[in-house]
Formats: sequence, structure tokens, C-alpha cells
Amino acid sequence: MNGQMNYHAGFAAEEAVARSYVRRGMQIDKTRWRGAAGEIDLVARNGDGVVFIEVKKSKSFSAAAERVSRRQMQRIYQTASEFLAGEPNGQNTDVRFDVALVNGVGEIRILENAFGQM
Repeated sequence: MNGQMNYHAGFAAEEAVARSYVRRGMQIDKTRWRGAAGEIDLVARNGDGVVFIEVKKSKSFSAAAERVSRRQMQRIYQTASEFLAGEPNGQNTDVRFDVALVNGVGEIRILENAFGQM
């Protein structure tokens, strides 16, 4: 039962983060986009650019941030590269990698260009 609760909590966190990006004027292009290397939680459009968003939910923002590993970042990079293969500018597309942290009470903190900060 705990696994199913975590799944639904994660899904709800992704939906809340997606709404947050839409409020900021972005368009959510894909949710849970899957490539051979893995899955990206959200893909947003920012003009001609693409924003890949990893959503992490935990009791606190710091606990959520600790759940993003180097290995996971590499997997997201590989998956993003697969996604970009289908873009008009391919690998030359303007991209950003964000991490959206969701705490236990549903507050959201977005770290733009997060992989460079972690």
C-alpha cells in the first residue's frame, strides 16, 4: 500500500509543479516522457527553449533535494538528448534542467538550472 501512496503523492506533486510552470507562462509539453535511458517527469516549453523538470517530493525541501543523485542527473541528460533528437534544432535547442522540490505541506521550490548547482 505504501508504494501506491507514494506513486499517487508523486503524481499529485508533478501536477502541482506543472500548474506552477503554467502560471509562470510556460507550456507543459510532456508529462512522464519516456525514452530508452529513462523518464523525465515534465517537459516544458519556454519560447523556443525546452525545460526538463525533475520533481522530488519529501517531508522537507532539503530531504527532497538530497534525493537527486549524480547517476540520476546523467540518466536525465541521456533521456533529454533522446528527446532533443526530435526537435527542429536537435541538440542545439536551448535547454534548461530544473529540479522542482515539493515539501510535506505541498509548497514548491523551483531550482532553475539546478544540475549546475548540485
